Amino acid sequence: MNLVPSFDAAPAYAAPMRFFLTAPAFAVAAAALLAWSGPAALASRWTPAALALTHLVALGFLAMVMAGAMLQFVSVFTGRRLPGGDALAALVHAALTLGTPALAVGFLLGSAGWIRGGALVLGAALAAFIAACAWRLARARSRDSSLVAIGHALVSFAVTVALGVTLAVALGAGAAFPLATLTDAHAVWGAAGWVLGLVSAVALRVVPMFQVTPPYPRAIERGFAPAMFAALGVWTALELGGAPAWTRGTLESLAGAGAALFAAATLVLLAKRKRRATDATIAFLQVGMASLFAASLLWIGARAAPDIAASHAYPSALGALIFVGFGMSVTTGMLYRIVPFLTWLHQSRSAPRAGGAPAPRVLSGVRHAWLHAAGTLLLALAPLWPEILARAAAVALACSAAALAWQLARYPLALRAASRAASSDRP
Repeated sequence: MNLVPSFDAAPAYAAPMRFFLTAPAFAVAAAALLAWSGPAALASRWTPAALALTHLVALGFLAMVMAGAMLQFVSVFTGRRLPGGDALAALVHAALTLGTPALAVGFLLGSAGWIRGGALVLGAALAAFIAACAWRLARARSRDSSLVAIGHALVSFAVTVALGVTLAVALGAGAAFPLATLTDAHAVWGAAGWVLGLVSAVALRVVPMFQVTPPYPRAIERGFAPAMFAALGVWTALELGGAPAWTRGTLESLAGAGAALFAAATLVLLAKRKRRATDATIAFLQVGMASLFAASLLWIGARAAPDIAASHAYPSALGALIFVGFGMSVTTGMLYRIVPFLTWLHQSRSAPRAGGAPAPRVLSGVRHAWLHAAGTLLLALAPLWPEILARAAAVALACSAAALAWQLARYPLALRAASRAASSDRP
């Protein structure tokens, strides 16, 4: 059964917009931290700056945008708003806004108290959000492949959050926790299960719909999400069970090949689109999928050549490609499409006669996509020449985040101006 959107069930305009407008600030904060720490941030995945940077991007930007998008997507495509409505949205936004910097400060200061406090605030609010989304998805009448894929991504997010809270609580507690193994599982479930899972779930519907492309091959549409989810589950069992390295390596390579296949299929579909002009959304999708493909090859290469995995440059390059090149690019491209449409929808409902509100179109942001791509490339290569490239990457990514903040802010500002003009014209 295909999804039929019900825009009457859409949340209030402010509910998703508060997430979208806040996210660029965390990207700027991450870039500022990289500029301040410089090469030291890229020396190891375990440095305080690297841990803080990772969570500023993963929680402050990616989770912020994805939570706002989930509020809209789940409500519209299940035909019912999430339980808790606007109050839940405000709670989750406040938790991400306060808990994420607390977590980052905890990493930078080496303070277990700050880390635990931030993790518990985030864990409680995100658990409520996950439960609300799961409740609405479980009661949806449609069993469309996109909703099924979102369900898998949601479970992956729950696992990621649970592992993160467990790690935070275990710090300094003296308990015999396999911290390195749990940290790897936390990262893999977050990157492959949550970020890739949700992006692929939404892409199954919006790429053919908005970009006027052929549908994804049936095997990818129906099989990608369940296969990746199953692979993550089996991998976790093997990892925790101390299975032979070759079994885990084989499964990891297969998962990497699956991610590369999805990225390649999306790029092929975009090449076949009927709308030949390249707009911001398409450009960011192309950058994101190219980054995912490159990250998948790097991941597979590290399984085949242990010297690559042992290199200090490997985790930084992989993280840059997955979280900045793939995750941030795709979500930024979606914002170029979502925010204009939400603004137009709100204006048409609240003040249909008001003039001046932006039309539901994609802004001209192709150069923004290439700027972000340059920042991603600089960051991925920075571990090789940290003294030269680390701060150059920070400047490029800060400019990209500032450009996004300006593009997004234009819509509610224009909407407010139109509403004021309409009010002043009334007799």
